[in-house]
Amino acid sequence: MLEKINNYINDRDFRFTVYEDKVHIMNFTRILVLEEDYISLQSTHKKITLHGSNLTLQKLLEKEILISGILTSLEVEND
Repeated sequence: MLEKINNYINDRDFRFTVYEDKVHIMNFTRILVLEEDYISLQSTHKKITLHGSNLTLQKLLEKEILISGILTSLEVEND
């Protein structure tokens, strides 16, 4: 159990998980654009862009974000 907690705390990999009406993103470095129908985030080596409607922040921590709304597309670009 402690090993799982330690792995979660020390995880530095950029990752995202898409759910039915939410997107959870970990280890991003900054928010580039934050609009109701367009959100763009930067990580160390990637850029993620979400398009949709009613996109809202449900949770915002230092390197973790949870976005809810109707997602129509998601793009990941390597820098």
